[in-house]
Amino acid sequence: MKGLNNSVINKCKADIDKVKSEVANVVVGQEKVIDALIKALLANGHVLLEGIPGIAKTLAIRSIAAATGCIFKRIQFTADLLPTDIVGITSYEAEKGFFVIKGPIFSNFVLADEVNRAPPKVQSALLEAMQEKQATIGKETFEMDLPFFVLATQNPIETLGVYTLPEAQIDRFLFKVLMEYPKKEEEKKIIEQNITLKKFQDYKINSILSPARILELQDITKKISHSDKIKEYIVDIADSTRNPEKYKIKTGKYIGLGTSPRACISMFIGAKADALLKGDSYIRPQHVKNVAYDVLRHRILLNYTGQAEGIKTEAIIKEILSKVPIP
Repeated sequence: MKGLNNSVINKCKADIDKVKSEVANVVVGQEKVIDALIKALLANGHVLLEGIPGIAKTLAIRSIAAATGCIFKRIQFTADLLPTDIVGITSYEAEKGFFVIKGPIFSNFVLADEVNRAPPKVQSALLEAMQEKQATIGKETFEMDLPFFVLATQNPIETLGVYTLPEAQIDRFLFKVLMEYPKKEEEKKIIEQNITLKKFQDYKINSILSPARILELQDITKKISHSDKIKEYIVDIADSTRNPEKYKIKTGKYIGLGTSPRACISMFIGAKADALLKGDSYIRPQHVKNVAYDVLRHRILLNYTGQAEGIKTEAIIKEILSKVPIP
């Protein structure tokens, strides 16, 4: 594949850096999370974000939406939510006849807050929009506004009133990202710079990009070049989750089910996005490693032994990356 011009790559990196700088004016710290969200956007994927309440999950996605010039909507998932609350309804008035009222899913950036609180029927409505980039209201099907990016959050500490997300649905997310506590120095800044003391508008975030520019960046991401050895490396990583004994992965005994081919696709496009984020015109093995945790974290399913012993998938991924040879 023909490589991209360096000036094109440099312009993309400069635009991305400006977006990150604008977001940093609002969200203190959390650079890895912000990078992961931007990479997912470049790769035209969706993110499942896990973190405790009050850690700026909503603020992060809202800030990125503002910095990229996109429309943002938030859906609070609850046990009594209906599919029509997400996609919309067909209504009737004597003067107008039947007409469609579109739901909040029709936006560029959608925050599905606490997605695991909604029943499976509602989750499946979100699934169509995520995968097919369309939503069905009554008998009509409508295309989503592009770019279309879903950030679904879930609270890891609660078990009451929540529904476990089906594996098939979790697999649709490009990344699963963990948002952790800020550092002490960062938390000092948060005390003064937070959304409780200020209005979001007070931060005056500049729109660095536009929806059209994001679509352009997504197209450029696809054109990041790669070698056959990179594809071989990605496939070997996926294969090691299915046949860990072949790669002498000791923690492989805790794997109940290895990754699907979608993991390979996600590592491939994710590595391209990581390369563009760092100003590279082709994929290196390190780019694959940089996205491996976010891609594999939710796709490696633990067996009962692994669950009982409290094994973390991160430990398995770490061993995989250390033992799978780079071609």
